[in-house]
Amino acid sequence: MEYLSNKKFPINSKDYKLYEEVGEGVSATVYRALCIPFNEIVAVKVMDLERCNDNLDGIRHEVQTMSLIDHPNVLRAHCSFSVGSCLWIVMPYMASGSCLHIMKSSYPEGFEQAVIATLLREVLKALVYLHSNGHIHRDVKAGNILVDSKGAIKLADFGVSACMFDAGDRQRSRNTFVGTPCWMAPEVMQQLNGYDFKADIWSFGITALELAHGHAPFSKYPPMKVLLMTLQNAPPGLDYERDRRFSKSFKEMVGACLVKDPKKRPTSEKLLKHRFFKHACSKEFLAWAILNGLAPLGDRFRMLKV
Repeated sequence: MEYLSNKKFPINSKDYKLYEEVGEGVSATVYRALCIPFNEIVAVKVMDLERCNDNLDGIRHEVQTMSLIDHPNVLRAHCSFSVGSCLWIVMPYMASGSCLHIMKSSYPEGFEQAVIATLLREVLKALVYLHSNGHIHRDVKAGNILVDSKGAIKLADFGVSACMFDAGDRQRSRNTFVGTPCWMAPEVMQQLNGYDFKADIWSFGITALELAHGHAPFSKYPPMKVLLMTLQNAPPGLDYERDRRFSKSFKEMVGACLVKDPKKRPTSEKLLKHRFFKHACSKEFLAWAILNGLAPLGDRFRMLKV
């Protein structure tokens, strides 16, 4: 099926029919849509550039990055074009939505370990690819892990991703303050010496806890309190008493990610070799384990919005 990715998607809004909303951000709405010439269901992200705080160059760079990406576990853009004051970004349609959506509607207490291992292994493959190409994702969380109808996983939303190889020169670290506080690495919060790829490893560890419990640590607190707790408290982790249903290898893997000193965290490549990922299964298992009986994405989106 890979040859399909070379199709030239049309860059005219008349060639798309927008159906129901399936996602929304601060200045963007995502629709399930039909690409009429190909008779293919796609996702169309409509960004209102007038409501965007980002600079246009940043957005263009993001879309360009998304269209150059070529990895089965990373969501790429088919094409993008302007419609009035909006930017339309056409992407593959991930019919099951995000892991956050799936948890909120069917697994509020989190997933079982084999499901978590399978999801995280696929996300880690995406991070290995991104990091080796100089990209820091900067917003790894369950809401950005998308699942299609067959259980395939793609890491999405480069709304904040950064390239470390700007102008062909590897920048050692970034200094910008982005991401969602609950998932944000201490060094990103501190703004002292910048940060690098290891910031994604912290967010990956927090995402593991989110998938295990149905919510991220500190998620019930306001952002400023989250910042203080992340900087002052010991790192969160899996509790040996309370989290008995999880293996020792899972607890160790999370512990390796959630170390305050980024130098002591493993790289994404090294982490992929961790024994915890021996628990990972196939996408067919994932489809059977968590997608059975799920309501259509548009219906779930509407229910969660209410």
